[in-house]
Amino acid sequence: MKKIVLITLVLAFITSCGSKDKGELVGVKGKKWHPEKPYGMSLIPGGAFVMGKSDDDMVGIQDSPTKTVSVRSFYMDETEITNSEYRQFVFWVRDSILRHNLAEMADLEGKTPDDEGIGEYAYLSSEEEDLTPYEKYMMDTYGDEQRKINNDIDLIFETDEYPDELYAEVMDNMYLPLEESYNGQRTWDVSQFEFEYSYMDIQRAAKDRSLSRSDVIRKEAVKVYPDTTVWIRDFEYSYNEPMHNDYFWHQAYGDYPVVGVSWEQAKAFCQWRTLNKNIYKKEKGQQFVNSFRLPSEAEWEYAARGGLAGATFPWGGPYAKNDRGCFMANFKPLRGNYAADQALYTVEADSYEPNDYNLYNMAGNVAEWTMSSYHSSSYEFSSSINPNVNNEGYNRKVVRGGSWKDVAYYLQVSSRDYEVDTIQRSYIGFRTVQDYMGADVTANQATN
Repeated sequence: MKKIVLITLVLAFITSCGSKDKGELVGVKGKKWHPEKPYGMSLIPGGAFVMGKSDDDMVGIQDSPTKTVSVRSFYMDETEITNSEYRQFVFWVRDSILRHNLAEMADLEGKTPDDEGIGEYAYLSSEEEDLTPYEKYMMDTYGDEQRKINNDIDLIFETDEYPDELYAEVMDNMYLPLEESYNGQRTWDVSQFEFEYSYMDIQRAAKDRSLSRSDVIRKEAVKVYPDTTVWIRDFEYSYNEPMHNDYFWHQAYGDYPVVGVSWEQAKAFCQWRTLNKNIYKKEKGQQFVNSFRLPSEAEWEYAARGGLAGATFPWGGPYAKNDRGCFMANFKPLRGNYAADQALYTVEADSYEPNDYNLYNMAGNVAEWTMSSYHSSSYEFSSSINPNVNNEGYNRKVVRGGSWKDVAYYLQVSSRDYEVDTIQRSYIGFRTVQDYMGADVTANQATN
């Protein structure tokens, strides 16, 4: 026993002599980290505020009694996610599926990256001499699922530029059948645009510690294309076909907020945005960013208030007009005179004046999904620090801010509404948030 202790002490002494820490407790040093403000986002400094109706609840719902709560700092998109931004997600999913299909066809036909035509889209070489030791181990252990797609070669969408018939066959299968085309145009089969992702259900893991890690890993597959038919289905006996035909695809509406997106699709977008950013970070050898997500109901209201205590609207209030008689948001004024606020439907995502946190259209334009589940009495049982109710199986999700088709009551920062998480509407969009990392920044530091 003495020999073992002696050997241990000698090894420890040798290790200490070869160390640069001089035997001091200096901690483990990692890569140097620099805080990075996400593109298109504003920092919302954490703090406390009175959440809920600070004035009369005119409609008598009584689901938002006043309650003092605190939220931590976070970043929030300055505008609602636009059609152009959401199309980036849709195109990424489409192109990823297309590259996989091309690689599978090349593999089926025995083509390699050295061959021309579809061979250029084949899986990258899996020959032993071309693999790193790690790649060889992963290939031997997990098989063909570890093969890599060639992302360096551009996809070809012009039919007269297809490299060969095999490529044409793969592309043909990505479109709706020829007999379903009209006006000489082929349409993408958007039912194939499915985004698959996995995440850990931390809430479930924390509540039931008997579960293994595999029990709380969730896998989701979400069709990402927005439902453009909402412009027809949401309004009976109304002519809205131009919005159905053009709103999502036409560049004229590129800077307008995306609609027809369910809560599940908005959540998938957040997962993709995180993945897309971290792919870039990995290529640069930098630390990953933490996840983008939907805001909690409390975070949304705190951000919408813009630091104004007891305000009715993001600009203060209690009126929806400014001192020049101009409407401050895009909504349904004057009992249905939609054009009175300069718009019949939505407007550009950066329209009107931002609030004091530089956030646009926190009232009106489109209502916005939050991560929180709706419960009429949730304010009574939720925590007073970072409150959020998101129970599994509670598929009614809170939407906030009101929209272009709502009356002014729903534009109030404290008004609550909800929709089922699988439903898509022509008046519901979303924006994302990201947790602030590092020493907390609070809005009331100056007074402490």
